[in-house]
Amino acid sequence: MQIVVLMKEVPDTWGDRNLNLETGLLDRAASEPVLDEITERALEVALTYRDKHPDTEVVLLAAGPEGTLPATLRKGLAMGADRAVHITDPALLGADTTLTAEVLSAALKRTGFDLVIAGNISTDGGGGVLPSMLAELLQTAGITSLSSVDISETAVSGQRRLEAETYDVQAALPAVISITEALPDARFPNFKGIMAAKKKPFETWSLADLGLAPDEEANRSIVISVAQRPARTAGIRIEDEGDAGQQIADFLARNQLIKGRS
Repeated sequence: MQIVVLMKEVPDTWGDRNLNLETGLLDRAASEPVLDEITERALEVALTYRDKHPDTEVVLLAAGPEGTLPATLRKGLAMGADRAVHITDPALLGADTTLTAEVLSAALKRTGFDLVIAGNISTDGGGGVLPSMLAELLQTAGITSLSSVDISETAVSGQRRLEAETYDVQAALPAVISITEALPDARFPNFKGIMAAKKKPFETWSLADLGLAPDEEANRSIVISVAQRPARTAGIRIEDEGDAGQQIADFLARNQLIKGRS
């Protein structure tokens, strides 16, 4: 079994997260980069299966700029993954989800896979569409937003919890799945894992290595404008002089939050 886990580096949610107002891109110097927690949980799903099936290979796959990403990927290797692949290329700067999906699908075809595990939604962009795009491009089954996962030699199954119903779903391998935060927290790297991570295979691929050469129109979506979020202002304060209820009702009606009396 070969399981590929999609990893992503994001700004630490405990710090400031800012966009460059000129380029519309993330200001990486203003925030501490970390592995997205949901991708760590995806890795935990793979490692839990590998614990019971030692012949399983767990591969980390990430696309992103040079800099801190190789170091954060080493954390995934320290947790127990067998090897990592980092795709980086200047042409990917500002890549949208469609271009990212095409690049990752090309990389997955090169690495080979039985199962691809991803998080359902990242904490920076929040698109939540990449796993479905990959399933389409790879022409494999795709199951998203799983709150439980059961992997066998030939299939993957689990539960999908929606607002009204919970569904039991299953797909034959190879497949692409995404998981939610209902899955367990990731394990912590121990000292032995940290030392072993330094010797594990770590490959860096460019677009040329994948046989890709995107042009200026490779992105299907672009940022037209970006602005700083306005500072929070003080809200309306109501002094109760016996008519506070009426004042609140009038305020809600003016803002069309309730229907006023005709």
